[in-house]
Amino acid sequence: MNATQTTTPVPLRDLAPALLAALAMLLLVHIVQFDQGAVSQTGTLLHELVHDARHLLGVPCH
Repeated sequence: MNATQTTTPVPLRDLAPALLAALAMLLLVHIVQFDQGAVSQTGTLLHELVHDARHLLGVPCH
């Protein structure tokens, strides 16, 4: 009993929200991992806010 299956491509328009969310998450991970206050307009505030998250991810920050 072999049933033939056809696949239809998903339009990019339908994938846009998921792709945007993935890009936002990558940006957030980048900020948490690599920001040492250099790109932050608030000085070291961003670094201090994500300090514990950096340690949970195993990123050295000192």
